[in-house]
Amino acid sequence: MAKFIDEASITIQSGNGGPGCVAFHREKYVPKGGPSGGDGGKGGDVWIETNRNLATLLDYRYRLKYEAKNGKPGQGGMKTGSDGEDVTLKIPVGTIVRDLDTGEVLEDFTEHGTRYLLCKGGRGGKGNSHFATSTHQAPRFAQPGEEGVVRKIKLELKLLADVGIIGYPNAGKSTLISKISAARPKIADYPFTTLVPNLGVVRVGKEIGSPTFVVADIPGLIEGASLGRGLGTKFLKHIERTKFLLHVIDGAKLLKEFGTDDPKAFAQAVVRDKEIIDAELYTFSPELGEKAQMLVLNKCDLFTDEFLKTVQKHLTKLKFTDILMISGVAHQNLDDLVERLARRLGL
Repeated sequence: MAKFIDEASITIQSGNGGPGCVAFHREKYVPKGGPSGGDGGKGGDVWIETNRNLATLLDYRYRLKYEAKNGKPGQGGMKTGSDGEDVTLKIPVGTIVRDLDTGEVLEDFTEHGTRYLLCKGGRGGKGNSHFATSTHQAPRFAQPGEEGVVRKIKLELKLLADVGIIGYPNAGKSTLISKISAARPKIADYPFTTLVPNLGVVRVGKEIGSPTFVVADIPGLIEGASLGRGLGTKFLKHIERTKFLLHVIDGAKLLKEFGTDDPKAFAQAVVRDKEIIDAELYTFSPELGEKAQMLVLNKCDLFTDEFLKTVQKHLTKLKFTDILMISGVAHQNLDDLVERLARRLGL
């Protein structure tokens, strides 16, 4: 599997235009042929293009400069030099391109096959044939080629997904995405198993042609993530484009803390864990912190139906009504979850 790289800074340079040629027509019986210097070729452009088959900016982490070819010089006999070869940088869909010096966003690429001109090649110089006049019939000068453009850019990849899955480490997010989609992330019984974002395509219904949507699972957050604890907020940008968030609460963690003797305290702890993660989201980006959420309590196969109903009542009193009790491992209520997500997406 390719290493996941979501940021890179590179230097790009378009080609210089080729110089025009100084030449004169030489032919038997034509002792004083006129100027015949051809024009220089145009320098190569630097383009950028999206490709849906790419998922990382890995190539741009190790090669830091990309140069288009220079245009060839003009030649005698009115021959124009060949143009310099263009360079096309291929990037994943979802990449933002910024000018590194100013921070200006040059383009936000959200569709496959989009092309954008980053640096235009230099114009080729004119040969001396262009400068002949009635009073100056043998010009011995030509125009130099125009220089190419040097630019520093920053590439930032933000994944495109409809639903972002968030929660504490080991809350069961990776198991959940593996159950409702074809994604197969690494899953293990210890925190921070997920080290890179995962994308999964979820099909609504079993029939061919049924609607689909994309979910993104990012590495778990902990309190203090915005200050750099755990994996920090390194991957939160990958859920900024989502339409809403699926907030997964770890039922096993709360069971270890509170047991099942006090459903009210258990319900309050659900709210506490949600609010801790919400604070980290808001610290990273107020817009992300205010994004709509759907709450799920995971690993509910560890509890009795009666206990879960009581917890649900207490959550309702705390004004948390949009919450679903699920189990990724036991495949409990996952079809209901997919249907609810589809309805919220208008599918």
